[in-house]
Parts: sequence; C-alpha cells; structure tokens
Amino acid sequence: MDTDQLRQVRLAKDAMDRDWAEPLDLARVAAEAGYSRYHFVRLFREAYGETPGRYLGRRRIERAQELLRSANLTVTEICMLVGFTSVGTFCTRFKEQTGLTPTEFRDRSAGPAAIPGCFVLFWAGGFRRD
Repeated sequence: MDTDQLRQVRLAKDAMDRDWAEPLDLARVAAEAGYSRYHFVRLFREAYGETPGRYLGRRRIERAQELLRSANLTVTEICMLVGFTSVGTFCTRFKEQTGLTPTEFRDRSAGPAAIPGCFVLFWAGGFRRD
C-alpha cells in the first residue's frame, strides 16, 4: 500500500472514530476514503489487520464499557448511544469481546458514583432542544 492510499484509509478511519455513534454504513465510510466498498475493505484490513466493521464494532463496545462503568443508564440506552440498533446484537458482540454480558460487566466494574443518565443523554444529543 502506498502512502496516498494509507492517508485515504486513515481519513476514513478518523471519520469512523469521530462518528462512531452515528449510523455508519460501509458505502459511506468507503466514500470518505474515495474507494469502492470492496477495495476499501481490502485496504483497511491490510493497514489495520481487521475489517472496518470489526474495527467499528470494537470501538463501540469500548465506549459502551466506559458508559457501563460511569453512567447511570440502562443497557438499552447504552446500546443505542454507542450506535447499535439491536440490543441482542449489542449483547452478543459485547460478550464476544469482553467475555461478560453488559450487566455482568457493570456489576464487576462497580466503582465511584455514576454520572446521572440525564447528563449523558443530554451530552450525547439524546434530548431534543426545542
């Protein structure tokens, strides 16, 4: 992979890191890099050792772990905040990555007082501002 290709793939990866909670599809991310979906997947895997979908899923689970440790939100609320649309898929992927369900993870990570869920939802854009 040449440096121009690596730069373009990095731009798409940066977009994924920036917009991780948004609904992202492969076509949109590949367009960010200026490649077809299939070529982008090959280049991304070559550069980072995993597919864009795996990377984004891993990053979303990492952010969910942070929220489970620190915010007073339900698993469903966290699932939606980090960009998953199905609680079942979220819980399955979470357990694959951490070895624990989200609830088990929260129970084992109990620590200092949690951030009130209303603050997290407001910060994440979960409340309408009319």
